[in-house]
Amino acid sequence: MRPAGRGRGVIETGLAFLVALLSGLIPVLNIELYLVGAVVAVDDGALVAMAAAAGLGQTLGKLPYYYVGRGTISAPWLRRKAATPGRWTARAERWREKAQERPVWGLGLVALSSFASVPPFVIVSVLAGVVRIGVWRFAVITFVTRTARFLIVVYAPAWALTYLPG
Repeated sequence: MRPAGRGRGVIETGLAFLVALLSGLIPVLNIELYLVGAVVAVDDGALVAMAAAAGLGQTLGKLPYYYVGRGTISAPWLRRKAATPGRWTARAERWREKAQERPVWGLGLVALSSFASVPPFVIVSVLAGVVRIGVWRFAVITFVTRTARFLIVVYAPAWALTYLPG
């Protein structure tokens, strides 16, 4: 347990939000690496705030992808790919049909992908817009599952140090 210090973690929590927002928009950036590194600099009490800030940043970062799928934001490169029938277009159409027939399936896929990144969440974010999952449902599920994921990320190092021999 690290000693409590006044104000420790405020800057790191703000940065967690910004890094998460950027990594939500630019998938090659990795919020998990930032969180693991920042854990050593903050009080235990700031870990939950840091995970929640990262969850909010990721949620806001994925919304543009959702709106691309919905057609609200124009993405000419995506429209060209969609106009050329191929296996991805057919696969997306099957997912759309399945999600419309069974709404819980679509929400479950969003939750699974958001938490575990399988399938990749950026793709599922676009598909969520395509199949017309409500934006608030998408945002709430994303925030809750991403925050849960980041809670595991920030607490895993402490758990490992506590329970590993040495």
